[in-house]
Amino acid sequence: AAGEALPLAQDQIRGHGHAIEARLYAEDPDAGFLPGSGRLERLELPHSQPGMRVDAGVDQGDEVTVFYDPMIAKLIAYGGDREQARLRLLNAIDHSLVAGPKSNLDFLSRLLRHPRFVDAEIDTGYLDRSLDEVLGAPQAIGPLGLTAAALRALLEEEQAAAVRHHGDDRHSPWQIADGWRLGHRGKRLQRFLAGDQSITIAAHGAAGEYRLDFDSEHQQVVSGARIEGDQLSWFADGRRFVVTVAPISGGYQIHSEGRRHNLRHLPAFAPTLATGASGDRLNAPMPGRIVAVRVAEGAAVEADQELVVMEAMKMELSLKAPRAGVVATLRAEVGAFVEADTLLVQLAEAQENSENAA
Repeated sequence: AAGEALPLAQDQIRGHGHAIEARLYAEDPDAGFLPGSGRLERLELPHSQPGMRVDAGVDQGDEVTVFYDPMIAKLIAYGGDREQARLRLLNAIDHSLVAGPKSNLDFLSRLLRHPRFVDAEIDTGYLDRSLDEVLGAPQAIGPLGLTAAALRALLEEEQAAAVRHHGDDRHSPWQIADGWRLGHRGKRLQRFLAGDQSITIAAHGAAGEYRLDFDSEHQQVVSGARIEGDQLSWFADGRRFVVTVAPISGGYQIHSEGRRHNLRHLPAFAPTLATGASGDRLNAPMPGRIVAVRVAEGAAVEADQELVVMEAMKMELSLKAPRAGVVATLRAEVGAFVEADTLLVQLAEAQENSENAA
């Protein structure tokens, strides 16, 4: 710009090796890449891994707001060739952690593993044509992830009990939190909430040696369970397993079978949580401003009818009725700013609404 000479001409520049950049976003790929927001409760990025550069504009504890682009970081891997760069980037993504808003980490991991990406048979229009190949169907957490969550919870309970009781005799019954009862060893219940699914696992044993009962037909005998940071390792069926089980607010984030799952850890004897009928509630999918309300309380609506329009992340979101019914409750007001998961519309059956009015 100042008219000064450049140190090298274009034909003097030589390329060496290969680099791949991935952009880590607070977004939900399974919901059409809907931008996310919220506090970054945990953020761990591969700053120190060889062959990696991380450009991040936020830190753990910062807020991803609705007023700016929700990019968290750029992850750049470099190596002697494309495959080395790909493997370094894949390893970095698989060892990254975002807790708080949803992120595209799993999507990036699946993309880097996809055969067409591995073979470099892609172009700028590939995802537009073949997005379903990379997204895959949403999957519930499986037995491997549930085993890891239960083991972490059991070991943490035992560690907490050891801290509470400072006696010298580690083998005292007052020191051992194994659910012992006269005549049998007893059991400890571990309860989790995965979305709307409530999961209960009965555990027998202590000190890393357990039998886990998932239901009447599925049991798992575990030995040598131990915690090392966010890693949980154990032996079962002659094999060693290592799974990332990262503590987050109220529960754990499990990295299992190529996906991340957030589990809420419930008290063993807490009353069952009422999760609400998923087809009756229309909640704000993210923080934003209400720009239009298309219905009134008492109005009959059809499935997929537009009820509310929100503006967030410079986009307009059309929120539609999940089913046919009657608007029993309307809490959306034009101009109001709402947080994510705020109830906007509650539906009822037409007959229920008529009886309530009578």
